[in-house]
Amino acid sequence: MRVGLMYTMRRMGTASAQSKHAAILQELGIQSATVNAGVYSGGAWEMGLGARYTAVSPVTNAPLAHVSTASVAQLDAAIAAARDAQRHWRTVPAPVRGDIVRQIRDRLARHKHALGSLVSLEVGKIYAEGVGEIQEYIDICDFATGLSRSLNGSVIPSERPGHFMMEQYHPLGLVVNFPAAVAGWNVALALITGNATLWKPAPSTPLTAIAITNIIHDVLRENNLPGALHTLVCGGTDIGAHIAASPLVDLVSFTGSTEVGRTVGSVVQSRFGKLLLELGGNNAIIVNNDADLDLAVRACLFAAVGTAGQRCTTTRRLFLHEDIHDTFVERLVKAYAQVKIGDPLQEGVLCGPLHTKNAVEQYKKAIEAVKATPNGKILVGGKVLDGPGNFVEPTITSVPADAPVAQHEVFVPILHVSKIKNLEEGIKFNNQVKQGLSSSLFTSNISDVFKWTGPAGSDCGIVNVNIPTNGAEIGGAFGGEKETGGGRESGSDSWKQYCRRQTATINYSGALPLAQGIKFE
Repeated sequence: MRVGLMYTMRRMGTASAQSKHAAILQELGIQSATVNAGVYSGGAWEMGLGARYTAVSPVTNAPLAHVSTASVAQLDAAIAAARDAQRHWRTVPAPVRGDIVRQIRDRLARHKHALGSLVSLEVGKIYAEGVGEIQEYIDICDFATGLSRSLNGSVIPSERPGHFMMEQYHPLGLVVNFPAAVAGWNVALALITGNATLWKPAPSTPLTAIAITNIIHDVLRENNLPGALHTLVCGGTDIGAHIAASPLVDLVSFTGSTEVGRTVGSVVQSRFGKLLLELGGNNAIIVNNDADLDLAVRACLFAAVGTAGQRCTTTRRLFLHEDIHDTFVERLVKAYAQVKIGDPLQEGVLCGPLHTKNAVEQYKKAIEAVKATPNGKILVGGKVLDGPGNFVEPTITSVPADAPVAQHEVFVPILHVSKIKNLEEGIKFNNQVKQGLSSSLFTSNISDVFKWTGPAGSDCGIVNVNIPTNGAEIGGAFGGEKETGGGRESGSDSWKQYCRRQTATINYSGALPLAQGIKFE
């Protein structure tokens, strides 16, 4: 069963597109004609002493802007400046810190459309998703602002008379985000809990990081606060390795692949640093035979094709009950045929390019692996599209649920479909992979809902019912189990990770009773 995908590359004229792109960059303080400084240590922007990086558009692979990257010495200077700024910041009342985050939120909202367009230009997300990413930063700032008035500890009954015992949370120190698509989660929560932050963006996405840092810097300057509360260092693997090894970095928050996360984790843990990992996610949807198929088809389409398959919560495996398998596949294939692929800033486009040329190569390897799998089939898609950009066809395959090709996450829009006999079999296949980020079940059976969300159900950190695997809200703690890393970011009580925890016991009795009734006289 093969259905052609709609591929549109209707672009504005070259001059018109370049003019629009230049206006977006100019609004956000990005220079397109000269090299942009890639280091901000709290004072003025500095030209990095490392290599020069060229940010390119994944739509055309044409240059957008040039950025200088940092040397290790410049990174050390930024770390020192951030730690110095934090010494004052940690004594500022939390509600006051929250008001600064509120001002950052308002400034981000003022430039939301330009920032969202920049995400589309630099990353390849369609405009709606680019703006949605900035809205997520705005939302976590709202969350953090309210949280700044409720960073509660606890009072614990003491077993000793005349003693008071409490648990409280203090600022940790310096929090580093590298490279993180969810940097806003880290920055907002780190700031309201009294920490300074340093952002090392992914080498391929420096422009959005520079633009947001410009905005945060303006807010800090207008409030007579040290700019080093939020520093930025662009760089490559040498900078990342130095961050992981530095004893002056209190918390490393890493978003990326399991392979790199394993290396970062080993280095940070060897120096007893704190670690927050958000790694791979080979996410699955199960569709039961009693599910609302209209709802499930729409959800699977968005979950698998949105962001061109380049979300950590993208659906990569789909388990269909044997009673509805054929009908569901037919409807999903028809839905794929309606997806327009093209320039993410063009109206009507639902799938933009892959972020890098390397991602295109990974896509091709995964397609060949499907073809080499016994009983493996390409149902729709499977091709790299001709043209200057990194465009591929969103793809549906049919493979056995335990096929090796389905056991590993590939960060591209490929959805592996498999047939199951019942929910128990679906849970087994969902849990058999090494990652454990997000999962979803579509059903109308309340017993199956609680089986799926119970202790013998999905082993993922995010377990959904009748919604897709992606599109998590900021109010719930975000993260996964197993090789996803075990970290939790964003909502709930994830703010505690940015603090050092303290139990304090105060003796006001004038006597010295010992715990556990010990007599030592």
